[in-house]
Amino acid sequence: MIPPRIRRRRATDLDGCVAAVAEVHRVDRYPLNWPADPHRWLREPHPARAWVAVAADAAIVGHVAVHRVPSPANGPPARPTAEVARLFVVPAARGLALGGALLARARQWASARGTDLVLDVASGDAAAAALYERTGWRCTGVSTAPWTAPDGSPVSLRHYTLRFDAAPAIAARRRASRPAASRNSGGSNTSTS
Repeated sequence: MIPPRIRRRRATDLDGCVAAVAEVHRVDRYPLNWPADPHRWLREPHPARAWVAVAADAAIVGHVAVHRVPSPANGPPARPTAEVARLFVVPAARGLALGGALLARARQWASARGTDLVLDVASGDAAAAALYERTGWRCTGVSTAPWTAPDGSPVSLRHYTLRFDAAPAIAARRRASRPAASRNSGGSNTSTS
């Protein structure tokens, strides 16, 4: 089997994404509450970036998006943060490490921007929690969701974060944007420490 490839999501991918998440919902009950408009659920809030895993037959078999989290209106500016959302892999494509690969793509995007990542997962979703913890995420707490399960019961959420040091990413961008002449020391290649 040719492994699926991961690429940026296109507008033309939305029907395939809806078909994929419908299969995930049927098997895993994710999302817990089926959205009235699944196309809109995938598009909003407007993601900063979204990626899909595409099988050899062009079927969408996985998805992840990142949404920027605004700084609080009052108080000092917060560290740049984005939320990982809408992560799913169809049952037939599991066991190929696609969940980790999709998270790695979001992580790469965030690291290049010095942006921390956060996400929430229903406390009962042990497989998702294991994936996040295996890939370096840290659980920062638990709370009750502002929405309920289909039967009206409260939903407990586990909150995860992945922090990045902004300094290396910003310094790398600054170095890359300087003209080559200013990067060349023009002097000796030896250092004296």
